[in-house]
Amino acid sequence: MVLAAEPMTGASGRRWKLRGRFPDGELAGAPYQPLIRHLLWHRGFRSVADAGGFLKADDPHHDADLLPDIARALDRIRRAIDAGELIAVYGDFDVDGVTSSAILLEALAAVGASVTSYIPDRFEEGYGVNNAAIQALADKGVTVMITADCGTSSVDEIAFAATLGVDAIIIDHHTVPPELPAAVAIVNPKRTDSRYPEDELATGGLAFKTMEALYAALGRPWDRQRYLDLAALSTICDMAPLTGENRWLVREGLRTLASSSRPGVRALLEAAGCERVDADTVGYTLGPRLNAAGRLAHARLALELLMENDEAKARDQALHLTNLNQQRQQATAAAMDLARELLAAEEPGQPLIFIGHEDFPPGIVGLVAGRLTEEFYRPSVVYQRERDESRASCRSIPEFDITAALRLSGDLMSRFGGHRAAAGFTASNANVAALKEALIREAEKQLRGVDLTAVIDIDANIPLHRVNGKLMQSLARLAPHGIGNPEPVFLSRNLEIADLRAMGDDGQHLRIALRDGRVTWPAVAFGFGKYGLECGQRIDVVYTFSADRGGEGAMELRVTDFARSAGWAATKAMKYGAATEIQRCGCLRPINSCPVLRFGSG
Repeated sequence: MVLAAEPMTGASGRRWKLRGRFPDGELAGAPYQPLIRHLLWHRGFRSVADAGGFLKADDPHHDADLLPDIARALDRIRRAIDAGELIAVYGDFDVDGVTSSAILLEALAAVGASVTSYIPDRFEEGYGVNNAAIQALADKGVTVMITADCGTSSVDEIAFAATLGVDAIIIDHHTVPPELPAAVAIVNPKRTDSRYPEDELATGGLAFKTMEALYAALGRPWDRQRYLDLAALSTICDMAPLTGENRWLVREGLRTLASSSRPGVRALLEAAGCERVDADTVGYTLGPRLNAAGRLAHARLALELLMENDEAKARDQALHLTNLNQQRQQATAAAMDLARELLAAEEPGQPLIFIGHEDFPPGIVGLVAGRLTEEFYRPSVVYQRERDESRASCRSIPEFDITAALRLSGDLMSRFGGHRAAAGFTASNANVAALKEALIREAEKQLRGVDLTAVIDIDANIPLHRVNGKLMQSLARLAPHGIGNPEPVFLSRNLEIADLRAMGDDGQHLRIALRDGRVTWPAVAFGFGKYGLECGQRIDVVYTFSADRGGEGAMELRVTDFARSAGWAATKAMKYGAATEIQRCGCLRPINSCPVLRFGSG
């Protein structure tokens, strides 16, 4: 018999949703602890072979010839190399665009191509390909333009390039619109005619595969180790699903990053004070620094750092990006304060957030939209209003395809594009109000009946005192984590706060010692300083495991949410298996006989 646990809400206001126990007998032949089988099953693995393949994460060796238009792309690139034509790599200003540009520029130059780079100015040009840039490249003598992380929606711009004698090759992974540009080649695995097994490669992964195929066609050895670090940066920072080929790219790329031959990467790790390299390091430390260039200055600063060969120059560039990132953090905090003021004036209860102001920095609107979506669990549109037009970034929730919604109002925008979960657009100020009304109306239709409360999916309830080295080693095999393979999230109940101290300039973060019986674990709780926790309190904690920021390879808890413990007697009975309580894994069993929670012996 399986019973659902009662609904729970943490101090953050998010609902706690505990996964049910995985069915008896599933993955029974897998040589893993019951908790690991539970985690694998809930991540979609139904056979021992699939689970083993996921954990092994070998190169799937997918043939790049299966990518759409790859033969056309390679043929045009080879002809350009042979004829000495000037090739431009036109990249986006985020990490995916910058890293894929670096892969293409370096790999093409190494086989004798004449190449130049172009990344638009976020403030003056906005996202994507634009006619003025194409004209400037044509005037420079460019005859082949390879786009990196943009171009799939640039119908008019690619047509304009053709009138100037510039052949376009699009390497991109964004959502495919009904009408495609008339490019020489569109290498995008999201195309309906794509035969490539993976449709979720980031552009860095696509650039890696395209250049690997080019080298094979030219009979040249491909130094994959030279480019795996860039592919991993791209994949993690663009939040591509970390399954299949992406999982292999990231796992191998993180190893390459840890001992990178690139002076720029080493300098960035040093400037950030990174002692270890994992997906968190890339997503929360390296990525924001690289993105800060395009958000506050120009993305070419990040591209130059990644391609820099001089150690001293690389150190200076890395410090500059670190300073820009600090400025970005300050600008984001100020923008969030403004966003809250604007929200207070909006009609409450709307299913979609749509706000804008001339004081929003254009490089920050995406971060603000992301934070609003995370906090309020609604699609969010945040725009900077200029004199004649507004530029926006959008973030969404799984239940609402923001790019599809924008497409329904395409006539109200001069430019738009993106993914299901993230998008951007430029629109005339005269159309902004109509666009807001249309998007809210579409959200009302699609989200009717949806509980717009943020949810924390919890994998299992585990007694903290039972966590041991063997379990930690097993959990480590599930990494790297990200979209498609989230970090395991656990709940431990009735923990005593044995020690507590504030971190940060304003004390908004906490370092906590959490005690369960005779075992005490260090924990960090970002943004939880406002909740008034005190030593001696007992709390239920939702958390993930992470490397201890104190160093030396130890592990700590990273607190996601908490609630003050209730029912000490019932919890005590659960803890020692003295009663048949409703377990938080969803089964009606004593803890010592629960196959999910009895992980210590598996």
